[in-house]
Amino acid sequence: MSGMVQENRDNTPDAVRLIVFDWDGTLMDSETQIVHSMFAAIADMQLEARTADQCRNIIGLGLHEAIDALYPGRGDEFATRFVERYRHHWFGISEESDLFPGARETLQLLKEAGFLLAIATGKGRVGLDKVLCHTGLEDLFAITRCADETRSKPHPQMLEEILGELGVDAHQSLMVGDTEYDMGMAREAGVYPVAVSYGVHDRQRLMQHQPLVCLDTISELVDWLAEHHLLDADSLSQSPLATTD
Repeated sequence: MSGMVQENRDNTPDAVRLIVFDWDGTLMDSETQIVHSMFAAIADMQLEARTADQCRNIIGLGLHEAIDALYPGRGDEFATRFVERYRHHWFGISEESDLFPGARETLQLLKEAGFLLAIATGKGRVGLDKVLCHTGLEDLFAITRCADETRSKPHPQMLEEILGELGVDAHQSLMVGDTEYDMGMAREAGVYPVAVSYGVHDRQRLMQHQPLVCLDTISELVDWLAEHHLLDADSLSQSPLATTD
C-alpha cells in the first residue's frame, strides 16, 4: 500500500458497520462511456462544444445538475431534451463498461466480513439497475440510492436517507468515492470520507476535503480496514487483494 496517502490518523473511526460506494469512477470504469454519450447528445442538439475535461468534471452529479453545469440557465425543457438524448446514446452503447480491477472481489470480501454495503450514485435508477444486473452485484448491497430519487451530490440527503433506512450511525459509516462531490456529501452528512485516486478528480482536489485515506486501487480498502483494526482479515476466506491487481 505504498501508494496510499494517509491523513487524519487520529480521526479514524472506532468501528465501521456501513460502507457506501459511489459507482461511476469508483467501482466501474465508465468515464469513456459517459463522455461519449455527452458528446453525442451535444451534437444531436447542435450545442456549443464542450471539452472532454469539462464533461469528465461533472461525472458524479445528478444528470440535471450536470447539464446545468455544462450549459447554465437553459431551463427545464432544455434539460429534459438533453437527458433524453444522453440516455438514448448511453443505453445504445453495445459494450458495457468494466468494473475496476479488484472491485468485485473487494465487495465480496467486505460482504463476507459482515459490513453493510450501499451505493450512492449520480446515476438514474434505470441506469444503475442496468449495470447492477449486468455485473451481477445487486445482491451485495443492502440499499442503493440514485440522484433521480433524491437530491444530487454534494447535498447530504442521499446519504442521510441510506443511514436512516438502515438504522446506522453516521460515525460508523464510510463513503468511498472518486470526486469532491462524494467527499463533500460525506462531510455534510457526518460520514467518514474515503477517496480513490484513479477516478475523475485528481488526488490534490480530493485531499482538500481531508479524507481518511486516498486509495490508489479499490482493493487497498480491505488492507486499510485491517490495518486499522476495523476488519478481522483472518476471518476471510481470501487474503486482502492489494497485491493482486
